[in-house]
Amino acid sequence: MEQAPTQLPAVNTIGLTAPFGWLAGGWADFRKALWPCLAYGAILVALSVGLAAALYSVGALKWLFVLAAGFMLVAPMFAMGLYNTGRMLEQGEKPRIGDILFVRSAFRQDLMYLGLALFLVYSFWVEASQIVYGLSTYRVHKTLPEFVNFMLTDPEGHTMVMAGTAIGGVIAFMAYSLVVVSAPMLLNEKTNVFIATITSVRTIAQNFLPMLVWAVLIVALTALGIATGFLGLVVTFPVIGLASWRAYRELVPSSHGDMAQSA
Repeated sequence: MEQAPTQLPAVNTIGLTAPFGWLAGGWADFRKALWPCLAYGAILVALSVGLAAALYSVGALKWLFVLAAGFMLVAPMFAMGLYNTGRMLEQGEKPRIGDILFVRSAFRQDLMYLGLALFLVYSFWVEASQIVYGLSTYRVHKTLPEFVNFMLTDPEGHTMVMAGTAIGGVIAFMAYSLVVVSAPMLLNEKTNVFIATITSVRTIAQNFLPMLVWAVLIVALTALGIATGFLGLVVTFPVIGLASWRAYRELVPSSHGDMAQSA
């Protein structure tokens, strides 16, 4: 059995416009694997709509805001099949829906550790959001229209939104720093979670402004997909996942040789 590498890989320094190139590449890859990606996006939307319907049925629709924001924290774990799709396209192979849904290298202990870390971050964010809400008002808004009206028209609601956005933004960026490179990097079975997460954080430190631009693009496209009643996620989520694979490839140049050996 080969041991996982213990040396940190080199990280490229990129330009401010690089994220737009990743996005364009992700769109091109999406078109090459159109039907498998659309099928995967449709499955994701069906699950999202089902969850929203379940929340509505129990009168907890206001939790959609928490879940929608939390989705951006854990989404990289749902994109492992899309990273694999990007890898297959890079090698000249034609992906099928099974290659997106069932990725052998995704069933490993290191990825479970990364998922657990993201779950803990998400749990912390949920608790923080509840504290911000509790400190902002003494009233309980039982329906979604009441809650939206509170956010938009009440000064206390404005304070809650500003505080929640600031706190949530910091927590989300921490999660993003841990996972933006580490999730696709863990497709390489020779890499462990410690090397992957440290490399991910190093890419943020070395390319802070470009990676901030990439984070804003991810949030904007994901929010657009959610705002369309989740339907936009059929396209935006696969494109982001494929673009994220391209981002990883450009940021960690040594991954080309490693992936070729492990594929």
